[in-house]
Amino acid sequence: MVRQREDGSQLTHIMVLHDSRSNTQADTTSSTIPEDCEMIKDQESVITSGSMPSTVGARAPMPRVASGEARWYAAYTRANHEKRAHEQFLHRSIESFLPTYPSVRHWKDRCVRLQMPLFPGYVFVRIPLDERLRVLELPSVARLVGFGGAPAALDEKDLACLRRALARGAFAQPHPYLTVGRRVRVIAGVLQGAEGILVKRKGNFRVVLSVDLIKRSVIADVSEADLEPV
Repeated sequence: MVRQREDGSQLTHIMVLHDSRSNTQADTTSSTIPEDCEMIKDQESVITSGSMPSTVGARAPMPRVASGEARWYAAYTRANHEKRAHEQFLHRSIESFLPTYPSVRHWKDRCVRLQMPLFPGYVFVRIPLDERLRVLELPSVARLVGFGGAPAALDEKDLACLRRALARGAFAQPHPYLTVGRRVRVIAGVLQGAEGILVKRKGNFRVVLSVDLIKRSVIADVSEADLEPV
């Protein structure tokens, strides 16, 4: 804003906008394990660190992606707009992926079984980078996750494993973002090909799968015989 002084000189005010939603997103990430989970310890625990999305710190340079090459990106939605954003993508013939899981909600007079977003606040879209405005102009989309103002493509292999596992009937639930523990690879079953961190809950082995770009994780049951160390 520019204001004129009495002596004819100009006084400039700089307005700073505060994005409270970005701060909220950063605060929701965690590297802890729920109390009912036991970490499977190893002598060489592996720590993987993914940098924060957009406006939240720096990261290593991302591989270049040709603007006309279709890749998967994470679209950050307005609060509770994941399903609405998914519908808007379908209406525009934009390939999208909204993983969900069944959740039973108990109300006073009844119980309702709902399909809830596996990664709250996110819908995955596959587009050429030069068509990102088709996504960003939708009312339910806040931004595409990236670094330094540029959208960052997701790891195609990890996302393909997750889509394949859910299509085969794998049951997964949201889990706090986990970076420390014994890393394993699933070599058989519906999660075959996936890599994650092994934990033990109520005597059963489970694997925590993470999408590092958005710092979100999910947990799924797995047989110990279907695992190998990474």
